[in-house]
Amino acid sequence: MPARTPVSAPTAASPAVAGRPPAGAWRQALRHPSFALGAALSLLLVLAALLSFFWTPGSPYEMDMDAALRPPGAAHWLGTDAFGRDVASLLLVGARNSILVGVIAVGIGLTVGTALGLLAAARRGWVEEAVMRLADFTFAFPAILSAIMLTAVWGAGVVNSIIAIGIFNIPTFARVARASAKAVWAREYVLAARACGKGPWRITWDHVLPNIAAVLTVQATIQFALAILAEAALSYLGLGTQPPQPSWGRMLSEAQTLMFQAPLLTVWPGVAIALAVLGLNLLGDGLRDLLDPRLARRR
Repeated sequence: MPARTPVSAPTAASPAVAGRPPAGAWRQALRHPSFALGAALSLLLVLAALLSFFWTPGSPYEMDMDAALRPPGAAHWLGTDAFGRDVASLLLVGARNSILVGVIAVGIGLTVGTALGLLAAARRGWVEEAVMRLADFTFAFPAILSAIMLTAVWGAGVVNSIIAIGIFNIPTFARVARASAKAVWAREYVLAARACGKGPWRITWDHVLPNIAAVLTVQATIQFALAILAEAALSYLGLGTQPPQPSWGRMLSEAQTLMFQAPLLTVWPGVAIALAVLGLNLLGDGLRDLLDPRLARRR
């Protein structure tokens, strides 16, 4: 009688590393309309920011009052603003600043918030209650209000905007990480790991964090879009990026008094903000559909 080939037992993390794409995931992703369009718009935003490091149609910093408020043409593709600066160059460099603020602010929220959420899920009891009440307290101070308070103490600037937006992101990631982690802690393979003598921190690192990575990735994409909106709003109020650094929000602020003389000056930065936020939101929706195993089974 032929000997049976031994079947290896599944590892603890094998049941569902939630969000791990199956084979052919790229083809499936490109067929998903939300993901494909969102990825294209997000890639366009990144390429515009990278291009601004090496080339711009004109100088985004030098003022030429003789060329002020010129319409789009061969010399200035999207025209010039009230100070004679090239609008296309301002948009390209503004994309760089928006991405910089978004990456750092979301990074702060993702790092600190995820750590707090994992701590709350692992320890429970008074630790969980303290973390959640701290998150509720932080929610009472939106990014704009936090920036106003920071500005009153340390002055306006992009650093204070990043700190304010980052602090506002912390409770969001803490809540998402805690809820997702608690669901993983109830899984059978985590109970098996505990029975084998693994401590809470080892379980968190080996099993919980990998299984909630997809959820955190989707949330980070959505928060990135909100960070770009918050940075534009703060710059519009004069609390964000300061001159001479270009900012889409400040471009809108400077153009609002010229809506009847040069209405396109409000259109270009508004379109840039709308496309950036739309692309990131669509990308987040697409990632959620592609990485959620329950939604994958329905398709």
